[in-house]
Amino acid sequence: MSLTPLLAASMRPRTNGKKSQGPFDLTYYLKGALAGGLCCSITHGALCPVDVVKTRIQLEPQKYNRGMIAGFGQVIAAEGVGALATGLGPTVVGYFIQGWFKFGGVEFFKINFARKLGEEKAWEMRIPIYLGAAACAEFIADIFLCPLEATRIRLVSNPEYASGLISAMPKIIRDDGFIVGFYSGFGPILLKQIPYTMAKFAVQGAAAEKIWAATGINSNTTSEGTKLAVSLSSGVIAGVAAAIISHPADTLLSLVNKQGAGGEGSIMTRLGRLAYEMGFVKLCLTGLGARCVMIGSLTAGQFGIFDTIMTMTGASKFKFTNPNEQH
Repeated sequence: MSLTPLLAASMRPRTNGKKSQGPFDLTYYLKGALAGGLCCSITHGALCPVDVVKTRIQLEPQKYNRGMIAGFGQVIAAEGVGALATGLGPTVVGYFIQGWFKFGGVEFFKINFARKLGEEKAWEMRIPIYLGAAACAEFIADIFLCPLEATRIRLVSNPEYASGLISAMPKIIRDDGFIVGFYSGFGPILLKQIPYTMAKFAVQGAAAEKIWAATGINSNTTSEGTKLAVSLSSGVIAGVAAAIISHPADTLLSLVNKQGAGGEGSIMTRLGRLAYEMGFVKLCLTGLGARCVMIGSLTAGQFGIFDTIMTMTGASKFKFTNPNEQH
């Protein structure tokens, strides 16, 4: 049974003459997934050099202890400019897959939660809807992302391990086994990515609302350029907030995927040792500046590219609407 008639009915105007939204069918969700895959792949790929330096700072703070700018110089001096592209293959592939499920999933869960609640209740509950939709979508996305993120970190921490994605993945399976090699970081990646994505979508939605309200511009009638500017601005705010919230888990994820890190034992035992050795303050602050720059830029770019691709494909994005507000 198609969701389109049900969703259209739930979003139909009541007394104020607003247009109904949709259709939100399989084609819409595929457009959202494609836009999400492209925006995540492009932004993470473009910021791969920043991620290389950030990961080095997290893995070897004794050596890379002079900040992000100096870290670039250290990496280039020691290994050449090409080292800044280490892990580019798994980054581009992994984040395309993750973005497909994350952005497509957020649209799917958000719209269907709103449909279940109805327009008025959905407006009142829009922040919890953002949070719940983001958590559900990110959990699914991380199942696919984790092996590629583990491969990326292995390559960044040891550039001589393999020449790239294709050669690294079978070698990891031979050395550590499928579960240990690819899913040692699944707990940390969930602890990192789920709060990160929840904050990212909820803060971006709230920030965009505040920007529209502060400027007095009607988002329904303004130009595409203005909409893009709001997407970028709210994306920066969301990215910095999400980076701060998820940074301790990001540091642990970088550490646990380094070969031999945390010693023997279960994943949780290894994580506990690493957290104790690192200390709470260092977990929260090591590499945070680089990550805020990276995630702030990345998140702004993602929302900007996502909205642009959705417009190019002719998809009209779902919006929470205030049933008491005239448009």
